[in-house]
Order: sequence, then structure tokens, then C-alpha cells
Amino acid sequence: MATTLTDPLIGHLVDGRYEVVRRIARGGMATVYLARDRRLDRDVALKVMHPHLAEGTSGSEFVARFRREAKTAARLAHHGLVGVLDQGVDGDMSYLTMEYVEGTNLRRRLGELGALSVGESLRVAADVLDALTVAHQAGLVHRDIKPENVLIGTREQIKVADFGLARAITEVTSTTTGTILGTVAYLAPELVSTGFTDTRTDVYAVGILLYEMLTGAQPFTGATPIQVAYQHVHAEMPAPSDRVTWLPIEVDELVASLAARDPDDRPHDAAAALELVHRVRASLDETTLGRRADVPVVDGAEVGRSGQHQEPVEDEHAGAAGDVVATVDGPVAGDDPDATTRLEVEPAREPTTDLGMSRTIALTIGQGLEARTEAPASRRRRVWPFLLLALVLALAGGGWWYAAAGPGAWTTVPAGLVNAELATAKQALAAHGLQAGATTPVFSPTIPKGSVVSTDPAPGERIRKNGSVALAVSKGPDLRTVPSGLAGSPVADAVAALKAAGFDVPEPQHQYDDSVPAGRVLGISAEDGAQLPVGSTVTVTVSDGPKPVTVPSVLGQDATAAKKALEAVGLKVEQKQDYSTDYPEGQVMAQSLAPDTAAHRTDHIIITISQGPPLVTVPNVFGESEKRATKTLEDAGFQVKVTYGVFGKLFGARVVAQDPAADQQAPQGSTVTIKIG
Repeated sequence: MATTLTDPLIGHLVDGRYEVVRRIARGGMATVYLARDRRLDRDVALKVMHPHLAEGTSGSEFVARFRREAKTAARLAHHGLVGVLDQGVDGDMSYLTMEYVEGTNLRRRLGELGALSVGESLRVAADVLDALTVAHQAGLVHRDIKPENVLIGTREQIKVADFGLARAITEVTSTTTGTILGTVAYLAPELVSTGFTDTRTDVYAVGILLYEMLTGAQPFTGATPIQVAYQHVHAEMPAPSDRVTWLPIEVDELVASLAARDPDDRPHDAAAALELVHRVRASLDETTLGRRADVPVVDGAEVGRSGQHQEPVEDEHAGAAGDVVATVDGPVAGDDPDATTRLEVEPAREPTTDLGMSRTIALTIGQGLEARTEAPASRRRRVWPFLLLALVLALAGGGWWYAAAGPGAWTTVPAGLVNAELATAKQALAAHGLQAGATTPVFSPTIPKGSVVSTDPAPGERIRKNGSVALAVSKGPDLRTVPSGLAGSPVADAVAALKAAGFDVPEPQHQYDDSVPAGRVLGISAEDGAQLPVGSTVTVTVSDGPKPVTVPSVLGQDATAAKKALEAVGLKVEQKQDYSTDYPEGQVMAQSLAPDTAAHRTDHIIITISQGPPLVTVPNVFGESEKRATKTLEDAGFQVKVTYGVFGKLFGARVVAQDPAADQQAPQGSTVTIKIG
């Protein structure tokens, strides 16, 4: 099928918000465009589902599942996952908007380099598993890990794309046609033979991915998709060192573990696989990590030319049961490298196209894995016997189809599994003729330990009879320990310690305190060393230091009353004494903090208590005239009182007595009485 040079969506405004700028890639499931989000003024990747997915009896089911998967994927938050930003429908067009990753993808990188170094291969595998860990802990499986879905940003950051899309299409096609959708080079054996998937299915695909990065080739190839799928089911994983002889045994063992044919022999999820990758990398020396297999390089212009968000060009429409539809990348008219090529495998002919690259195929579950021979049709014209035989066979075949592949082959996952104890859930599944598949332990803040958090497929969804239901089982809440000794520490250090422990810390509360300095922690809302669920809110109270106060005036008050008034507002009072001619003895004559000024509780204030006037030595005026004696005493600061004796009024009378006596101490300003005799 050819593509036109002009895409009608370019320049179109999708859903009144996304302006389509250019096409990035086209695949059998969707076409990806670079678009401008007018509302938030940013570039996004717009993935538009092909209209045929929403057609027919399964179309509405696909649209509903597509929406559910998009919402689920949007809840995944991790730097290694391409973020799903929005999902919607514009007319008959279903679309996703995703984070736009500028760069390339792993398929193009392999096309440019042939193979990656051991260290880079392990880094990419670890980054992919790190991103998958978040999904697996949330009970999600990717189902279509392949180089096209591993994006490499301009700063070499790894991001996994297309969560949920393969699941949405596979679930619908498997229930209506008995087929699964996937990229044949990376399909796990259990997915091919039974249609069952769990977290180990993704681990298998990462193992194939790692083999390809190390050797520059896929482990299983063939002339037809069926041949490749057959090898996945029946052949053991070849060792990478069979192709690259210098690769160490640790790498062989790692690939064998990740891509083990029996799911029980693989790490049970991405987290366990990631730990295994880290251990192997730590065991290798730098020389080995830096080596790269010497393999032929494919022209990068023909592999992943579209760069970011690219998919292989594919068409998942299956023909009659047993047919396989595969697509290959290749330029078509108008130099469009993303056109779709349809290859149908029919009994009478076999394509010779090599499947060395990623191809998305629709494959009948459990079928087409054995060689088929076909005898030429008889040309005898004994019509009626053959018509009767055909009718009998059709009825028999119809009954077989109903029970084995039609509606009779399906049941639904029973309700009531979520929140049920694991043993009870297994009994409920067995009562419905279903098996309990892999159990994945996950944290849950609301569901008790040992009870089911979620199922895959979900309750009420269709599943083949005797199929397996994967169960996510609660480990209880993810409890974290509250750090100890935060009281008195700087508030920034306390907040950082609580967040590092996994707690939510709102804006700190503030409180005045007389003893804890400003900016230091007064306390937190949880006890030291307490066990709380991750994400719990822990409030920090920080000291603003002593409370501000206004200094009262205590001038003229007696010492006791003044001290009480100052201590009532939180000031610390010190006293001293001094002489004053303005304030009587015992009254406050001065204070170190001026009245009505601002201060803080616990600030120090000094009040000075008057001792009355200062003491002055009384001059000796004995024998002096009244006038001279009066002047001398007044100059010394005394008041003068004059009394007269018998001869005091006579001319030339002198001072004959004084009180206080000469050379005694008397308060300045007090009265000295002199007697003129």
C-alpha cells in the first residue's frame, strides 16, 4: 500500500488544540506527528490511531480499552517513560499526545553502529528495566518491548514509549480473532503458545534486546514469521558468545536468564532483572565493558530514519485464521520510508523475506507452529457426496470453532478478586475454570497484606477458558521510618531528610519560641522512629525565635512594680542604682531600652533605681559672716537656714554653730542651718 506525499492532517488543528506540524513516523497501528499544543505552547508527539482499529464489531471495544490503557499509562511517572499527556477523540479519530523526545531510537542506533559496547548495552538494558519497574509495580505489562520503542534523547537519556497500546489492540484482536499482536523477534514463548503475558514477558523481550545490542543480530531469524515464532517456543536461547567469542560467561548467563524459554526460569519482574544486570556489570572490568562487537553497519538512513517516536511500519490486520501478516520497512514512491508493505503467508507459497528486523505481526495463538502440507484439491465432479461431506465437516468445524476459538472458548474474569485473600482469589479462579498466574508483590496503602490489589486481565474482562490471571498481591503499605533527632536542626536539613525518607512535607508551620533560635525545628508531627506509609504527610514546625514586644515605660515607678511590668512582657530585667536629684530614692530613674521601642521576649533591659541626691561634704563656715557663710554653703549645693543668738543682730556677728557640722556628708540640696551669735 502506498502513501501520498501530502498528509491531510498536516496543518490541521486536532480537537481544537493540537496543530499538526509534520509527520514523524507511520506504523500499522498509528501515525505519529510532531504537533504544537496551542494551549500550553509546547511541542508534543501526537499519535493518531488508524481508523480501521475502531471499525467493525470490535471497534467500540478497542476504543474503550484504548482509553482505559491511555489513562493507566498517564499515571506512570518516571524519567525513563515517555509521558502520556492527553487522550481524546476528534470525530472518528482516536489520539494520544505524548512527551516529544528529540533524538533517535535504539533501532536507528544499532543501524548506525552495528552493535553497542558491552557497557552501553548493559546501561540501556538497565535503563529500560528501571522504567519497566515502575510499571510492573503498578501491575502493568508493556507487551511490545523492541528497539523502536526505546528512544534515545539528545543527552543519551533512555525512554520507553508506547505503554498500553499493544495491550489494547492485542486484547481486542485476541478475543475476536484468536490472534495476538506483537513484534515476532521479541515475542515470549508463552505469548505465542497461549496468549498469556505477565511481567516476565517484558523481561524476555529485554533479554532479546540485550542479545541484539551485544551481537548486532537477533537470536532467532527465519524466512517467515512462523519460523521465528517456532524457534521462540521450541529452541533454547543461543549464547551471545557463539557470535562474539570474547564475550564473558557472565554475559551469556545474564542473557540466558532474562530470555529463558520457561517463564519460571526468568527474573519474576523488571526490578529483579535490573538487580541481576547491575550485578553482572559490577563483575566486569573496564576493558570488557568498553569492547564492541565488530559487525557490519546498516545504513542509518534506512533504519529508524524518522528518529524519535518511530515505530516499524506495520499492519496488524490478519487474514483468515492461520494467516500471518507482517510488514517491513522500506522506501516507497515519494521516498517515504514509512510506507506499509503487506506480506500474506498462504499455504501455497512462502515469502522469502528475511525477518532480521522488527516486524509487528498478527499470529493465531498456539497455531501455525508446525509444518503444514497440502495435497492438491481433487477435480472429480462428484458434487453431492462432497457437498454433504462439506456440510458435515462445516458443522463439526463450527462446533469445534465455537468451543476452541469462538464464543464458547471464552469466559470472564470473576468479580470479587480485588481485596480478597490470595488463597480465596485462587479458589474463585479455579471455580471459574481459570488458573492463577504469576503473583507480583506490590505495596498498597489501602489493601491488607496478602490480599489481591489488581488482576490482569481485570475483573469482568474476557479471557480464554483455562487461561491464567496474573495477580498483584499486597505487601501492605510501604512503611518508612521517621528520621530521629530533627528537633533543633536547621529547617532545610529536616525537610530534606523527611523527603528523602519518602514523606510528603508541606510548607513548614511557624511558631515563636523563647528557647529555640529562629530557623531551627521546634518539632514534627510524627514521633521519632515511627513507621508510616510512604507518602504520609509529616508537618514541620519551625521557630521564629522570641516573640516581638513593645517596651513599656517604667520611669518613676518603684523598683518592684517596674520589674514586674517588664517581666510581664517577657523581658529579662537587671537593676542598678544611682543618685538623682529628679527622682526620689527607690524610683526608676532610667531604663536601657527606651519606652515604646520594639524588642523581643528574653531581651535584656537594665533599670536604674534612684538613691536620691548625691552626698556632699558640708563646708566649715564657723566664724564666718552670715553673708559669706550663706554663699559658701549654697555654692556647695545646700539650702541655708539662718538662726540668731542673743547677739546675732549686732554688727559684726559671726557663725557660732552649724548643723550638720562641718565635714559631715549630707544630701545635695538638703538644708544646713547656721546660727549667728
